[in-house]
Amino acid sequence: MDASEFQGLIAKLTGGIQGRPLDATLEAWLNATHGVGSGTWTALHAACEAGIAGGWMCQHEHGGLRYGRVLKPSPATHGFSVDVVDMDNVAGGHHRHPHGEIVLNLPVTPGARFNDRPAGWSVYEPGSAHTPTVTGGRAWVLYMLPEGAIEFTR
Repeated sequence: MDASEFQGLIAKLTGGIQGRPLDATLEAWLNATHGVGSGTWTALHAACEAGIAGGWMCQHEHGGLRYGRVLKPSPATHGFSVDVVDMDNVAGGHHRHPHGEIVLNLPVTPGARFNDRPAGWSVYEPGSAHTPTVTGGRAWVLYMLPEGAIEFTR
């Protein structure tokens, strides 16, 4: 899979998300419809594996994290940006989500947890904030931000 194919995969996903509130209802829908073991899950996991190996994902490194913005917000992604972070038992920078955040925890190490949650989707409402943390091994963390909006606080 290349970056163009990845954008097509994301566009299918964001097409079903656009206009919906970023809340617990969306989180439940994502986990039921696109959760662990689904076709979307399998395709996103394979895309991250290929993108990281190919060097077009997670091309930056700082503080024990490998990361990168894969897609800028655009009409093709229904206004969402997409970033992927390769995390191994590490905490990232505390940040706030002005418009919310949708996160997919793709464990590389079986059982790796994101913010103490197992593999799957987490949705953070507009105005929420957190310190992204992976424990129990290594995980690829894919996150989508409406309009690419994020505010790092430290």
